[in-house]
Amino acid sequence: MLRRWIGALLFVLAPAVAQAGADTPVKIGVLGDQSSVYSAAGGRGSVEAAKLAAEDAGLVLGKPVEIVSADFQLKVDVGVAIARKWYDEENVDTIIDVPFSGLALAIADMTRSKKKLALFNAAASSELTGAKCSPYVAQWTYDTYSLGHGPTTGLVGRGENSWFFVTNDTVFGSSLEGDASTAVKSAGGTVVGSVRTPTGTTDFSSFLLQAQSSKAKVIGLVEAGADLATVLKQGEEFGLKAQGQRFAALMATIDAIHGVGLKDAQGIIVAEAFYWDQNDETRAFAKRFYDRMKVMPTQVQAGAYSVVNHYLKAVKAVGSKDPDKVMAKMREMPINDFMSHNAKLRADGRVLRDLYLFEVKSPKESKGEWDYYKQIAVIPADKAVRPLDQGGCPLVGQ
Repeated sequence: MLRRWIGALLFVLAPAVAQAGADTPVKIGVLGDQSSVYSAAGGRGSVEAAKLAAEDAGLVLGKPVEIVSADFQLKVDVGVAIARKWYDEENVDTIIDVPFSGLALAIADMTRSKKKLALFNAAASSELTGAKCSPYVAQWTYDTYSLGHGPTTGLVGRGENSWFFVTNDTVFGSSLEGDASTAVKSAGGTVVGSVRTPTGTTDFSSFLLQAQSSKAKVIGLVEAGADLATVLKQGEEFGLKAQGQRFAALMATIDAIHGVGLKDAQGIIVAEAFYWDQNDETRAFAKRFYDRMKVMPTQVQAGAYSVVNHYLKAVKAVGSKDPDKVMAKMREMPINDFMSHNAKLRADGRVLRDLYLFEVKSPKESKGEWDYYKQIAVIPADKAVRPLDQGGCPLVGQ
């Protein structure tokens, strides 16, 4: 009797529960590193950039957009638990940021069964739009293919054709080194060796000694955030540049250059999807961001604004949060904002966008704090992004 009564009550309540779900505001979860090596590149800055985009959007489906955030502590299991709770219990419609490819791949797998969106502005592994692609995932800012091909082909073409990689021992590191090595060899260069480093390394001396003894012309740094800053500082102390070896930072963000300083970072080649001082639009966004954070935005934080901005435009255009309809609209609409100029979200989830090659200025060239880069090349989207038919994404051609 009690079981039938409960069943009848649930039957009566079901439409009300469904209606309540339909009436919930758009809710975006920023899942990032807020306390460790990647916190300056994304962290609270990614949260504030997402909030700026939400504020600019105004009411969406009649309600203010909600932005929630969490620190996954660089632990995949912690991040997976947060993502599952957000999706299942807290009505989060999409997750952004995620500067850890192992976690991003786990969340991408989750999106298929839960039919929830994950729009990664920080995750780099090109597998996210390759064989492990999902119809509910976008990779917004860069990937290991673009980062690996950006500095490498240009430097090999200039005769700097022997490479040694110092690589973060993660999914991201392995993927980026693989893509970069392929690019070096395809351009006619050679890879003479590599070494893997733990995340959060404080002493890179043994790894730098191996790079030094390799006699490679270029030391490719597959490090990010505070790890990149540390290895650059210690590389300068070792005198590697004075001995004729050049550093190429394959996953640079301006916070790391700021942490190192121009004296030690000058001359490094970096490839990024955004720099705050490129034009009036980038400077306008940077000013708004600086007013809140007292630092200039990184490409990761700019990407957080961009992906939230485009997502909310699509929700408004569709008139609902339906993930299939919203993703279809996101692919249909060109992406235009301060860092995107008629960019396009492809069937595999990768955003087709230009990449920029920069050289870090010397102290004499800089006009002041944060004036760090001089642009030396534009890598057009069709060269910067892996060809659609080469990734192995099963969504392509459907």
